[in-house]
Amino acid sequence: MRISFFSFLLVFLSLCSFSLAQELETIDHIYDPKVETVLLFPQVSTNPVGQNAASPALTLNPPVISQDEQVPLQLEFDDLTANYRSFRARIIHCNADWQRSILNDIEFTYEYNDNPITDYQISINTKIPYYHYRFTLPRLKLPGNYVLVVYDERNRNNIIFTRRFSTYQNRLLVAAAVRFSSAPDRQFTDQQLDISINYRGYQVISPQDDFKVVIRQNFRDDRTLTGLRPTNVQAFDQVLEYRLIDLSNTMPGGNEFRFFDTRTVLSRANYIDRIDRLADRNIAYVQVDKPRNQGVYIQSDDFNGQFVIDHRETGNGATYADYIETIFTLKIPEVPDFNVYVNGAFNFWQLNDRNRMNYDALLGAYRASVLLKQGVYNYDYTVMSTSPQKKVDENYIEGSFSSTENDYEVFVYHRPPASRADQLVGYRRVSVNQRK
Repeated sequence: MRISFFSFLLVFLSLCSFSLAQELETIDHIYDPKVETVLLFPQVSTNPVGQNAASPALTLNPPVISQDEQVPLQLEFDDLTANYRSFRARIIHCNADWQRSILNDIEFTYEYNDNPITDYQISINTKIPYYHYRFTLPRLKLPGNYVLVVYDERNRNNIIFTRRFSTYQNRLLVAAAVRFSSAPDRQFTDQQLDISINYRGYQVISPQDDFKVVIRQNFRDDRTLTGLRPTNVQAFDQVLEYRLIDLSNTMPGGNEFRFFDTRTVLSRANYIDRIDRLADRNIAYVQVDKPRNQGVYIQSDDFNGQFVIDHRETGNGATYADYIETIFTLKIPEVPDFNVYVNGAFNFWQLNDRNRMNYDALLGAYRASVLLKQGVYNYDYTVMSTSPQKKVDENYIEGSFSSTENDYEVFVYHRPPASRADQLVGYRRVSVNQRK
């Protein structure tokens, strides 16, 4: 059998792409320090509240899309080298635990799985210049978990960043309800999610064992519940109920997120103390914060930890928004044996040197400087112990209340008979204490 040179080339490139992802961590992470503001969101034309495709609020939606709807995912990011670089994008399929599956590219993609990113624009009238890149992800065959890998075209081993996303196909009926925790000592601090799965008409051998259920709070991969087992199996009605009494479906409610507005540098917006306009950059000082772990819950609107890029003067945050050195100040005594972080979706909820705060003895406060693009940001303060266990406590400074408004997602995974990987066959999004 003759094999054309073109076919041989495709096979060779596919093998190269495979080696690219072999040892890659399947997490949200930016490896290149010159790349900032990596956004991945559904590019819908109109959403339920009537926002159009150009609305910056579209980025508040998580990168989770239905296989049955023609809604692509849009990737946007900035390169602060201010020089054009050739990037390419590749997609990796993962199982329910976000470990790379054994599927070949052809099993989950319609096209060749290695795409150039050619859509870019240069920033306009910004003190910190950058190139703004866009890329629309291709359609995929299978519902499930995926990781988008962006790398340097000139060096395949130079990974720029990775981003998780999911596609689903609702072959089940998932119902979910959020309420206060059933534990008397946690009813004012925690929230409990009760779930039921109706799998009528869906082929499954052992429903109580075969379904993998994951609960995620506020689109955060560091706030998930896994390993849930059904408490009631209604075999005749083909319904599974998850009404757990061991509190494994309970999560701290947290607090409403703090926020600030830097959409303009011409004046001080919400929760900005002052703005220094230097020749080479702008510096914004967020108003001094204090702990909120004492006292009663105070209702306020937020983005549940997310952020929106925007530029008030032009309405085009993609290329007109500048990067601002943002100064955070937390007025508390020094916390021994713990590091303090300013945290949010702007850092993928990761605690690292970028968002770690340093204690200033003269100010009697913790301070951090983070380079952020203009917009409206949610954030909070988190502590992590310096011990080897690295215990993280988000409630130490912020407190936790069951009255807090939160978003929850329920993911139901199943590996169909004769399939070689987990598929996302049920997805439900539900809000609690929603007031808008």
